[in-house]
Amino acid sequence: MKRSCLFAFVLLIGVASAGHAQHGGGVSVALPAVTAPQEARQFDFLLGHWEVELTPKVNGLVAMIHGAPHLVGTWKAWRAFDGFGLDDELRIVDGSGNPVSLSHVSRIYDKAAGLWRISGLDVYRARFSAATAVWKDGQMQVNGSGIGSDGKPYLSRTLFHDIGPNAFSMQQDRSVDDGATWDEAALRITARRLAASAPR
Repeated sequence: MKRSCLFAFVLLIGVASAGHAQHGGGVSVALPAVTAPQEARQFDFLLGHWEVELTPKVNGLVAMIHGAPHLVGTWKAWRAFDGFGLDDELRIVDGSGNPVSLSHVSRIYDKAAGLWRISGLDVYRARFSAATAVWKDGQMQVNGSGIGSDGKPYLSRTLFHDIGPNAFSMQQDRSVDDGATWDEAALRITARRLAASAPR
């Protein structure tokens, strides 16, 4: 019994070490980088607790009569993934305090590709979206796709701009015809810092 247990233990060690080095050929398998690159801090401007105002574009007679709806909320972000990225939560309510939207987003920097990979969840509608982002000229440029509140697919291009220590702005354009035409500034967000760190 002891001999069979010892054999199993030795076999297990051999299998585990095979991932690091192959005997005879001298070939080794590279381990992944475990230290986040400097670029993984490009989204640090989002860290903390923010109050936000949203201005969705409203067209037609409704806009003429009622104007744009008054939407406000909070945006919270925390460092995650051993420093390779962050998690954030955007919660929106209407002027009466009724919940309108809750989004949870995971953002991670892909060093090999030189860009950010982003996965978003529209919590109330149980819908996921995907995007990539790059930092350029002091702005974060995001390109993505998803399913809108009307159930139709869309493409989006989002720009985080006017980024400062206590405020930033965001503009999102949308296309429902696969990029042939764009509804520019379909959504605008202004954010003002409430705290350097966010409560969970």
